[in-house]
Amino acid sequence: MPTATFYLISPNSAQATPEGFAQYVLYLTRHFAAQGARIYLQCQDKQHAEQLAERFWQIEPEQFLAHNLVGEGPKSGTAIEIGYVGVSPSWNRQLAINLADNQTTFARTFTEVVDFVPCAENAKQLARERYKLYRQAGYQLQTVEIQYP
Repeated sequence: MPTATFYLISPNSAQATPEGFAQYVLYLTRHFAAQGARIYLQCQDKQHAEQLAERFWQIEPEQFLAHNLVGEGPKSGTAIEIGYVGVSPSWNRQLAINLADNQTTFARTFTEVVDFVPCAENAKQLARERYKLYRQAGYQLQTVEIQYP
């Protein structure tokens, strides 16, 4: 059964800031990549995807994660692909990390999805809508409070 995990962002946590959230996304990506997962990072738009890809290039060399934007990179792709609303992953991916705040259109595509519940009330409402979509798609749902420095 496919699984969707929603990570709850505490208002007083480092992840409640844009920088802290970006660092946590890199941490999660590294964690899942170390387990051998083929990951798709769904960004809000092309600019957001390019900014995230640039963050990956800024990682310390010993922690570097091979990645590519959708439509770029080696023919067989890398284990980490970064896309955005309106484009599809180039290769089969097991795991999607959703960084977009709109309703997902890929709920039936992945065996595992990671999503987030931000602090702002309007963003929480959008996360609730995504939660409903995953449930309707047959995902087993779970929530996790972020325990990361």
